[in-house]
Amino acid sequence: MSTVLPGTRLAVMSSATNSLPPHHRQQPRRRWHRREGLAVVALLALLTTPAAVVADDDAIALSPEADRPSWLETWSSLRACKRLISDGLREVPDDRADRFLGKVQEHTARCRGGQRAVEAQRRDTPWVDWQYYWATGDGASRNANYDSGWIRHLVGGLSEWVHLNPNDRGIDGALMDLEFQRVELIKFNLFDNYTYRDYVLGRDGAPGTTLTRWDEMRLPPEHPEYQAVGGDDEQLCQGELIRHRTLTGICNDLRNPLMGATGTEFARNVELDETFPDAGHTALTRARHGDRLDLMTPDPQRISQALFTREQSQPERCNEGRGLPGHSAEAHCDYHEAPFFNVLAAFWIQFMTHDWFSHLDEGANDASTLRSAGCDLNDDPAEEVGCRPDDAFQPSLVARNTPPETFEHQGETYLTRAHRTFDNHVTAWWDASQLYGYDETSASRVKRDPEDPARLQLVKNDGRGSGYLPRFGPPCETTTSDATCDRIHPAWSGQEATAFPDNWTVGTAFYHNVFAREHNAFVDTFRQQAAATPDADSGLRDPAAPQQVIRYADVTDDELYEAARLVVAAMIAKIHTIEWTPQLLYDEPLYRGMNSNWSGLFHEHALVEGALSRVLDRLRDSDDDRHANAWYSVLAAGPGIFGLGSERYADRSLFSTLLNGREDIWSLEKPEHVNGGTNHFGSPFNFPEEFITVYRLHPLVPDLLEVRELEAPNEVVKKVPALEGFRAGASDLLHEEGLSDWALSMGRQRLGLLTLGNHGRFLQNLAMGHLGSESGRLDIAALDIIRDRERGVPRFNEFRRQYGLKQLTSFDDFIDSSLPADSAERQRQEALVAKMREIYGQHVCDASKIISHAQRDAAGNYPNDCLGHPDGTRVDNIEDVDAVVGWLAEPVRPHGYAISETQFVVFILNASRRLFSDRFFTSSFRPEFYTQLGHDWIMNNGPDGVVMETRTSNGHEQPVSPMKRVLQRAMPELADELDPVVNVFDPWARDRGDYYSLDWTPRPRAESDAAFDQ
Repeated sequence: MSTVLPGTRLAVMSSATNSLPPHHRQQPRRRWHRREGLAVVALLALLTTPAAVVADDDAIALSPEADRPSWLETWSSLRACKRLISDGLREVPDDRADRFLGKVQEHTARCRGGQRAVEAQRRDTPWVDWQYYWATGDGASRNANYDSGWIRHLVGGLSEWVHLNPNDRGIDGALMDLEFQRVELIKFNLFDNYTYRDYVLGRDGAPGTTLTRWDEMRLPPEHPEYQAVGGDDEQLCQGELIRHRTLTGICNDLRNPLMGATGTEFARNVELDETFPDAGHTALTRARHGDRLDLMTPDPQRISQALFTREQSQPERCNEGRGLPGHSAEAHCDYHEAPFFNVLAAFWIQFMTHDWFSHLDEGANDASTLRSAGCDLNDDPAEEVGCRPDDAFQPSLVARNTPPETFEHQGETYLTRAHRTFDNHVTAWWDASQLYGYDETSASRVKRDPEDPARLQLVKNDGRGSGYLPRFGPPCETTTSDATCDRIHPAWSGQEATAFPDNWTVGTAFYHNVFAREHNAFVDTFRQQAAATPDADSGLRDPAAPQQVIRYADVTDDELYEAARLVVAAMIAKIHTIEWTPQLLYDEPLYRGMNSNWSGLFHEHALVEGALSRVLDRLRDSDDDRHANAWYSVLAAGPGIFGLGSERYADRSLFSTLLNGREDIWSLEKPEHVNGGTNHFGSPFNFPEEFITVYRLHPLVPDLLEVRELEAPNEVVKKVPALEGFRAGASDLLHEEGLSDWALSMGRQRLGLLTLGNHGRFLQNLAMGHLGSESGRLDIAALDIIRDRERGVPRFNEFRRQYGLKQLTSFDDFIDSSLPADSAERQRQEALVAKMREIYGQHVCDASKIISHAQRDAAGNYPNDCLGHPDGTRVDNIEDVDAVVGWLAEPVRPHGYAISETQFVVFILNASRRLFSDRFFTSSFRPEFYTQLGHDWIMNNGPDGVVMETRTSNGHEQPVSPMKRVLQRAMPELADELDPVVNVFDPWARDRGDYYSLDWTPRPRAESDAAFDQ
């Protein structure tokens, strides 16, 4: 997730002044002079004309609940803006305990959101303030006085220049707050288990935050490519190792070949000595939790049953998630539904995470032993809580379990790594490794078309469409025939063949087939172009002969296969960035923020884009830790992260991009060009354990999947238990109903809200016979809690502090105080809080115990055991709440957020880093790697140029989305159903309304859909 600084209007910028290591506390401030920052702000404002980011405001219907401030209130808001500007730039703190927390002063709230924002700010809740600014929600959040025209007509176009438009002021203010959070996150939340010592101490006179090469990221002598990258000498990837994405992820960074590769350890986003709080390694963790915690305390199954279970109004029709015989459409399982997100979105994120991270080795954790999965019968009889004491699980595989080394710096002692570390068994890159492989074993499972090895093999076994992936044969360990066996876990037999077959569901089977078709569509189009123009330049180049043109006719099968992989991986990344995420975070600030990640906020303004690109060049080369990382993050919003550094010009002047005939001097022969667009911010890239925690999204999946058919899309013809769509059953269901009917079905059905009380019944009773436990089942919701504890994730309140969010002081903070006392939702929250208090308990607090150094109040005090309550009183054990329980319980979220703000702040840092760090999305996004066809395919969402939607959405005119184009290519029969769809992850039959509406109302031709009767 990356957010942006809008530069289209003169506005105060949330600036960064330092990039000191995150361990620094109470050090003298070192500031980038305020005038330098204001100069950049002024530059952005002066160079930019008002951008048509949003279509004419007249296209947005006025909401009867929209804000209509009086003249006096309008004047008061403008005076508050004057004060905000006079205050100057916000300073990034030197001490992590003095962070922003997403909380603003009253005059800031008044400037950006008027009286409504002020009232919310005065409530002093733990939740961020920007969500109350103008135009950051639906139509009711807008300033109707501006929308209706009286301000606009009074001042004319001047309003766009001096920021009299309160709606844009609110949106820009939200983006500034978010960008400031990212700057702080980059500064305070990077903890690599290999290189943290250098990050703190620096090396050879260079600050640690500016390092770009690490010995720990060299290939070891036993690696098969050790000599190819330079052996004992300075290592540099070249030749075939840089042409495409390598199987194990090495050589993405030419000078750090091991970074992000299969088998490297997960990083951390929290202070290393705050990991594994259950063990009480530090005085702070002991003061925070006492002796109340261990791996199984509080009991994970009890938490699952009491806090996660979906309550059923008609349990006989749900049948514990198993539905009714014959997949009867009369089956029914209650779940809390999200009105603006569909089941396609739920399975999309499972498809994504299979590419990013895996703690398991070939589907297994530590298979040498089993551990009890909880349910203490001495305290909670099984018949009362519904748990199973005979459930068991395999412990996590541990990479390093010895006590970490320590080092000293400025009078403090630091750990070199976390107390335990864990390997990522897939590549950390966004490289579609779930499709193509991440090691030799997984690659052996990928079936290529025997008639055209550049294609993936698809089998037309049902006579419909382009065919499906072939099925796995028997596991090699159970057969003597090497010709027919596959290197798979026996549980995967009968599934469709792909590199990552674990946790195979009907949704992941769907996406694997869709993108296999997309791969082949690219190959087929390339073949057609080669047949038409065999002697034309394909754009591809060989690093061994970089000046030699490779004609279309000369591209080999393997070269085309690898180019297709690059294209598919980039299309997946684009879909996730500008389509899935803006629907997950359905409001205007995030729409603008995510689109700027890809194409840049100023992609229609060549002068500004060029100017910012030159600034980024200088910052990239800077060793000045005061501002290089922070300003790089901020200014990357202009040209966008995607494609940064993919062009080079000899004239680095401000106006070089306006010169006609300018020559791009980017060269495949220069490693600083090939690799020069990346930025790791002083810490090698890998995903942190905390990122994995916030992807525990099991409530998204309904118990029953509603099946529809294209011939009558408004009718649900059957309801299939999600439980049946696992492993070989997933492939059976996919073939039985057909790919297009599953697209329709998952596209129309709403997914589940991420909230307590909304885990699927089937997930709490999942058959796991291969584990050999007595019950034969496992509660996956309980296992989520166990895994977080095993891997040392801090409990929820410290987790928030570590990420720069305001702490909670009692379980009652999980109740939205703005809700009416008699509202059903407030009563639901109060009931859940009562259960949390029963499970996690209370204790008599001791104000002399300091519990954290990650946050402090306005008086400069660190939080103590009483969290603001009187010393010696009985307080909630809020510190003990598990991270996943806490963020599911968050009652207040920005408008349109399917996730909590705690989850979101983790994404702000890590989702942008995976673009910043990947050269194939930055400086190596060029035809030399992708082919010219592939480069244009990604830019235009397909081979036939940009296709625009015929209607606006939320005031935007926009191209047909990348996922919509992929589905149109994969399943042309979906044309009519997809025509009114703007975002594939919004329920296909829902009317999106005028401005980020969450209403569950049908679009034209979907009025008879039974889903709208619920």
